[in-house]
Amino acid sequence: MTQAPWPETDGAAAITRAVTRGAARLFEDLGHAVVTELRLANGRRADIVALAPDGTVTIVEVKSGIPDFAADRKWVDYGPFCDRFFFAVSPDFPLERLPDPDTCGLIVADAWGAEILREAPVVRLAAARRKAITLRFAATAARRLRGLEDPRL
Repeated sequence: MTQAPWPETDGAAAITRAVTRGAARLFEDLGHAVVTELRLANGRRADIVALAPDGTVTIVEVKSGIPDFAADRKWVDYGPFCDRFFFAVSPDFPLERLPDPDTCGLIVADAWGAEILREAPVVRLAAARRKAITLRFAATAARRLRGLEDPRL
């Protein structure tokens, strides 16, 4: 795996940051808008949410390794909030440990980029849910941008 471009003391945190950055870059290169750490209506926080120009919502769950994957099963709660769901992992992650291809796509990433190894199945959101997640995405992005301009926020 490519060395992360920032110092980290925790290996898992460094891997998570690198994979998140690479996967976000992949979707941005595909023309999507990306927000990381987006809180969903069910209280879960998605690692990456990508909004395509056509309104397709993709959620990406980043896994730093087998301990992270084994300890965290919240990803099953993301399906009702996206059209497509992917796992993003580092190049050295044992891919055979991930769920069945019928449930998720697969991205391999490092800090510099990513590649989709397996497309995610598409399950279209209902119109009301799509509107709600799109508005949440937009409001979160706007608040974060304003926060860069005004430290009061």
